[in-house]
Formats: sequence, C-alpha cells, structure tokens
Amino acid sequence: MLSQHDAPIVAIATAPGRGAVGIVRLSAKSLLPLVKALCGRELKAREATYLPVKDAQGLAIDHVLALYFSAPNSYTGEDVLELQGHGGAVVLQLLLARCLEVAAGAGGGVSSLLPGLRLALPGEFTQRAFLNHKLDLAQAEAVADLIDASTEAAARSATRSLSGAFSAEIHHLRDALIHLRMLVEATLDFPEEDIDFLQQADARGQLARLQENLLAVMVRTRQGALLREGIRVVIAGQPNAGKSSLLNALAGRELAIVTPIAGTTRDVVQQTIQIEGVPLHVVDTAGLRDHPEVGEVERIGMERAWEQIVHADAVLFLHDLTRHQDPSYQQAEANIQATLAASLARHVPVLHLWNKADACNACESQAPTSEGLMVSAKTGQGLEALRKKLLELVGWQAGNAEGLFMARERHVQALRAVQTHLAQASACLEAQTPALDLLAEELRLGQNALNGITGEFTSDDLLGVIFSSFCIGK
Repeated sequence: MLSQHDAPIVAIATAPGRGAVGIVRLSAKSLLPLVKALCGRELKAREATYLPVKDAQGLAIDHVLALYFSAPNSYTGEDVLELQGHGGAVVLQLLLARCLEVAAGAGGGVSSLLPGLRLALPGEFTQRAFLNHKLDLAQAEAVADLIDASTEAAARSATRSLSGAFSAEIHHLRDALIHLRMLVEATLDFPEEDIDFLQQADARGQLARLQENLLAVMVRTRQGALLREGIRVVIAGQPNAGKSSLLNALAGRELAIVTPIAGTTRDVVQQTIQIEGVPLHVVDTAGLRDHPEVGEVERIGMERAWEQIVHADAVLFLHDLTRHQDPSYQQAEANIQATLAASLARHVPVLHLWNKADACNACESQAPTSEGLMVSAKTGQGLEALRKKLLELVGWQAGNAEGLFMARERHVQALRAVQTHLAQASACLEAQTPALDLLAEELRLGQNALNGITGEFTSDDLLGVIFSSFCIGK
C-alpha cells in the first residue's frame, strides 16, 4: 500500500468559479502510462501540446494544452502533468473525473494505469516540493504568502523569499554557528591538547559577530512579518468620541453608522487599509462607559470591545476635545486608562488621539497633554501624522520595503529563541571558568531553532499546520 506522500495525486489547480482558463494538475512517481492513455499520445517533456481529452465513449470533453514535466525537473520533483482547458466549473470536474477514471483503468477490464490516484489535500503539491528538496520550508511558505499578498510590497517580499533570499540569511547564520560549534566540540573532544581555545579560535569575537548578524536579520524578519500579518489597531474610547467617524475617515468610506446618540456602535466593525504597503486592520468598538442606563446589548458590545483591545497590536485611545474639561468625563477617561494599563501587555502601545479639533474653537492649538495627536475625523486633520505614527509605534522602518523578504510570526519566534540561546552561550563563555559543555549545548539548541525555519529540523505536526492553510491544487 502506498504511503500518503507516495500516492499519486490530482486536483483542480485554479480557483473555483468561471474563468477563461482552468488547470487540472497531476503528480506521481511515474505518469507516462497515464499520459499516453489520457492524451492519446506520448508527450515531449516541457513542451505544450494542443489535443482533445476524450471520455470513455471517445467524445471530446475539452481541447486542452497538455504540459508534461518529467522528474525531477518539475515543481514537485515528481512527474507532473498539467491540463490547461477552459475555465468552466463543469468542464474542469469532467477532466478531473476522467483522470481518475483512466488511472483506475475503468472500462473494458483494463488494469489500473496509476494505482492509488486520489484527490490532493490542501497544499500537497507544495508539500511534495518541500519533501523532494525542491524548496525549503521558508520558500514553501512564501508560495502561500505570494498568493495571499494583499499589497504590492507584500507580493514583492514574498517573491524574494520564494527565490531564497530569506533562506540564504538563515543559512549564513547557521554556517557561522556550526563553525563555532565545531571549535567548541573539538576542544571538548581533545582536552589534552594544549590549545588556548578562547584566544586562538577567537570564540568571543565569533559569538559577538554572530549575535550582531542575528540582530540585523531579526529586524528585517520583523519587518517582513508586519508586511504579511499587518497591524491590528483597535479604536477605544467613550461613546460619541468619534471612533466610528475615525474608522470611516481612515478607510475612506462609510463603514460604520455615525449618530450623536450614545451607544450607536454595539458590535465590532473592522476594515483593512494600507499604509506604505503595510496592511492595517482597524477595529471600531463600542463606546466604553459605566452608566445606569446601559442595556444588555450595549453591555455585551463593551465586553467585545475589551476582548478586541487585549488582542491589539496598538490601541488608539480617542478623546473628545469638546468634553475634556468636564470633571465627570475626565473621571471616566481615568477609569478607562487604568483598565487599559491593567489589561494590555507591556509591549502594546497606546496612542492618545484628541478628536474634534475642528469643532473646538476655544481649544488650545495643541493636545491637552504632551501625549498624543490632535485630529479631526470630520475634516481629516492630523490623519497623515496618525498613519506615520502608527507605523513608527509597531517598529516599521519606512523606505526599507524594497529589500525585505516575507516572514511569519513563527520565524520571528524562532529567531528570538536563537537570540536567547546565544545570550546563554555568551554567559557560559564569559564565566571565570568557561563551561564549554554548556556552551556547546546552547549552540546546538540555537542551530536547531534555525533549522526549524527552513525545515531541516521540523516536526510533522508543524508541517501539517503549515500546508493545511494552502489552497487545494497548490
């Protein structure tokens, strides 16, 4: 019986729906018998052939461009056949069914030409490319990132990762770490040799350079993760502070209902916009207040608002300039501020925005406190400064998108683990009596974390999670 990764697979490789062109893709260790039976002739590798695909009665299902790629010179590293036909849902299903039928040898007692052919799972073609060493894991993830890219900057960065730019950075770090590991292990293996390891091998210098290079890669990786994941920004504040108006102003269209009635927004409203190619997921929430007239629906809305706030990458605390001198309003603001401080992680920034500058003729020209920005959701005053400040708060470095590679949060976490192990290694090295056995172990753990990024040391469970997020046919 064939294992999951050895079984031949087939799938419709184009998105569901009607289009000009649709593709059915097959991959297997050997496809030659099926190709001849399905296409009615042998195909020359890497050469397009226009031909009819016929059903069991000899009637043409569709006229297609057939492309055959012989192993290992294909996307998956196996034999691959692509049938490029018309993009109707019905005709593609007929082509798919015909592939399965021919593979099973249906009709006339013909033996199976491709035993075990089955429908591909999500991401299985790319998973085979990884397993057959056509791509490493970071490159395979970049395939999905390129498909899902929502901005030009994200698409270009994903292309760089797919070409191996990110992997090359990781391999450079890994090679330097392996070299240092080799020196440490050699000293442990031959303790009788009169070798001053710390001096002659320059272990301190090598480790310091490795940490410096790692830090540079971490900065770029975090930038790439921002391009992929975006920034989740939650607008919070009291009722009628202008939260929904601010969301509409940032989005450039009317998404949320705006009225002077307190508690109009009862649920979460979200819109994704772009700032310098970085996706910005802006979330409008119900007004936060403690009032005896608050009903059950509004109370649930406030609970959902706090759920959004605690998962934010940044919080916009919106204040109403026209009410900021009201003692009861100030007390409510202080209560919200105290809850924010207790609820948010230390690294989550809170940006204070003083809204309705256009309606406050007697107000100061600057915000009532040194923190925050003056804005007007109605006129757009201060919105450009707000956009720039948001990128600054989350660590985006403007102008650097062109040289970035796409990265994921798991890559960021892996590099942080490497940083921790190198810090521990440095402590071992700096001890009065260097603990070389502990140093070697920290370097080994750091190497494993780097290998996890490219897939050279990765659990099957992680592979399942990664490739299950791909589309079928890719």
